Amino acid sequence: MRVCEIFLSIQGESSFVGLPCIFVRMTGCNLRCSYCDTTYAYTEGFYISEEELIEKIESYGVNLVEITGGEPLIQAKEVISLIDRLIKKRFKVLIETNGSVDIQGINPQAIIIMDIKTPGSGMHEKMHFTNLKHLKKDDEIKFIITDKKDYEWSKEIIFSFDLLNKNKILMSPAYGILRPQLLADWIIKDRLFIRLNLQIHKYIYGPEKRGV
Repeated sequence: MRVCEIFLSIQGESSFVGLPCIFVRMTGCNLRCSYCDTTYAYTEGFYISEEELIEKIESYGVNLVEITGGEPLIQAKEVISLIDRLIKKRFKVLIETNGSVDIQGINPQAIIIMDIKTPGSGMHEKMHFTNLKHLKKDDEIKFIITDKKDYEWSKEIIFSFDLLNKNKILMSPAYGILRPQLLADWIIKDRLFIRLNLQIHKYIYGPEKRGV
């Protein structure tokens, strides 16, 4: 499989925020979001066997692993096999996916963190909404918000698919584009019972640092 980078850091997003986490960033992405902060993952990377990758993951001594990208499910066969192996070894596995690729076949013990791309991303028409029926109660759905239009569009999706009663919902202000206070105010005004999600690794290490 082709991997862009492997590193240990603090989980910066999701309901697992703040926990030490091993990140496996896969190479390649089928989308080109306007606010993408990992464009280097489009093409950078190296080939590594499943065995070598698992050995590297085990060497960190941390039980939480996130497989991300890019879009990891471009290499679906390899990633699904890796997830199965890690779960058998009693790792807690998160997989972050961009919502445009079929998620069927992922081990049900893994936690899926699925983006729903908003209009501000330029990729909202690429969403594979049938994925929503394959999500479990513990899986998480993330909206990255660039402006009020994105926020209102996301609310419409949440209520149209009855997501509040089915999954954990995260909303993130696009870093450097939307002030977190604005998104917080909109959520509070609407009494929208979702989780405001900040990319805390960017506040800790700065937005340009890699491997964090």
